[in-house]
Amino acid sequence: MFYRLLKYVLLGPLLRVMFRPRIEGLEHIPDEGAAIVAGNHLSFSDHFLMPAILKRRITFLAKAEYFTGPGLKGRLTAAFFRSAGQIPVDRSGREAGQAAIREGLGVLGRGELLGIYPEGTRSHDGRLYKGKVGVAAMALGAGVPVIPCAMIGTFEAQPPGQKIPSMRRITIRFGRPLDFSRYAGMESEKAILRAVTDEIMYAILELSGQEYVDTYAAVAKAEAEEAAKARKFPRMPLS
Repeated sequence: MFYRLLKYVLLGPLLRVMFRPRIEGLEHIPDEGAAIVAGNHLSFSDHFLMPAILKRRITFLAKAEYFTGPGLKGRLTAAFFRSAGQIPVDRSGREAGQAAIREGLGVLGRGELLGIYPEGTRSHDGRLYKGKVGVAAMALGAGVPVIPCAMIGTFEAQPPGQKIPSMRRITIRFGRPLDFSRYAGMESEKAILRAVTDEIMYAILELSGQEYVDTYAAVAKAEAEEAAKARKFPRMPLS
């Protein structure tokens, strides 16, 4: 009930006014049945823009930190994300990755739409980074198509560190569904998972036109933070 209120009365109309989204390829989203929508991740606003423009409900895997904040603010934030169709996922460690896959397969097993950002975290510089293979494991495990999606303009509207997004027109572009049925039963083979993930990322790249970096986003972000820290606090030469 609150999901519909949020989408059609509260958040949805506000997002449409702020971003005036241009939607392309919406016909590629199936009217029923399970499917994965895999997109790039440029902004905090991405979590809410796609649910606002899709006719069907879509469930996203979201980082657990959104659900574990302290105090009243933390509880309200957690309630908001759950109401918006987000599932908390602990992103630390191998077991956490398996838990995320189980959660995603549960959504797909109910015949629903699952939204996922294969990069695993937001891009810190607007480029597209290497995808994690969880998306492939879920696609092959559930035997469902993957619809690539590109968010265009959301990085400029709300770059990292900017709490309130700027009013700016954005584009949400969906590509043709990717069929991986030829790999049925091969979801435990690492080379297959990597190949499927790379195919998904290439489809997103074609839609978004971003520069691609063959490194995981979290690694690149950590390196950028270390470089920034080194510039701010340079080491003094030894005498």
